[in-house]
Amino acid sequence: MKNLKPILILFILIIVYAYITNISLIPKKIILLENESYQIKKMMGVDTIETISTSNDNGNIKNVEVTLFGNKVKDFSIETIENVQVVPIGKIIGMKLYTNGVLIVGMSQIENQNHEMVSPFDACDIQEGDTILKVNDKEIENIDNLKNVVNQSNGENVLLTLLREDGTLVTSNITPVQTKADEYKLGLWVKDAATGVGTITYYEKNTESFAALGHGIVDTDTDQLISIDSGEVVTSQVMAITKAQVNSPGEIRGTIINQKTIGEVQKNTPFGIYGKLDSLSSLNIDTNTAIPVALRNEIQTGNAKMLCSLDGKNSKEYDIKIEKIFPNNHYDNKSMLIRVTDEELIQQTGGIIRGLSGAPILQNGKFVGAVTNVLVSNPEIGYAIFGDMMIKEMRK
Repeated sequence: MKNLKPILILFILIIVYAYITNISLIPKKIILLENESYQIKKMMGVDTIETISTSNDNGNIKNVEVTLFGNKVKDFSIETIENVQVVPIGKIIGMKLYTNGVLIVGMSQIENQNHEMVSPFDACDIQEGDTILKVNDKEIENIDNLKNVVNQSNGENVLLTLLREDGTLVTSNITPVQTKADEYKLGLWVKDAATGVGTITYYEKNTESFAALGHGIVDTDTDQLISIDSGEVVTSQVMAITKAQVNSPGEIRGTIINQKTIGEVQKNTPFGIYGKLDSLSSLNIDTNTAIPVALRNEIQTGNAKMLCSLDGKNSKEYDIKIEKIFPNNHYDNKSMLIRVTDEELIQQTGGIIRGLSGAPILQNGKFVGAVTNVLVSNPEIGYAIFGDMMIKEMRK
């Protein structure tokens, strides 16, 4: 009997843990497309009660309570978006992203006035990938701003407020080093902006918003998603195309020099770039060509079309095949496995190349998703993200 007691306690703890885990996994806000459903995992004693329902221009919002044996334990909302239609674009654009603070991408020793190599960051809680938000409570907006504040310290200890990759705020003291040039430095390599080109996926008339890339923009030095404060969308001119080969990714090389600003970037997320467009005419967007967004159960393996522009001006449909669908994928941008079958596209690019991320995928008159990744071992094969994931990420 004594041996049964710890087993019984362990069994009860496992059950309690299962309840806590499943309830805590319910997000505070759930966004659904019209005719899409969401179900909480069934557990004995767990129930839901709809409390308030409101309507807006795009759909309706329900507030829901989760109860456990009649007692409220959590509440969340479900927003259903009705009549979601988008204009597929598939054209190359440029982007300029400005960070919130300055991003630390490296560290190096500094030669002080005594010709000694020193590391002021030693013994400090500073990491590559941290973003400097403040120095001594002074907000840092760009690199020049950081240089001025550090030089004004006259070598006295300063307090850095840092944003870590996981979203936590940390503080760390550091003493600037005076150099032979009579400047004060921290020994930190930083950047405050990033630029690049990619494919704009779609435009949604109801929100006047766009989506692009299907994945986020990461810093090449830290391999981390860039936390942005603001950004610009600009037109881009295609300069050259490098054809993909096995184990050698190709790319579309474009320029954003002397190009026109046509919108703003508002979010850089793991599921794409989102923002507002001011100039539809610059991309020849016709809102009358909007098509519905496919639900996951409407997507089929087999023939589909990829819309992209190789000359930077005109979008064209190319043949692809959707080979695998991962309907339960809610966590990354590899929702479908696709293969390029169009001989013309293969002849020009070798398959999927850098710059084509974000190219919209169409099937049966609906928008089903966007290209996101390529298999380096076979550039004719790659991954795509579901269209509903991009819509939901945009509406968050």
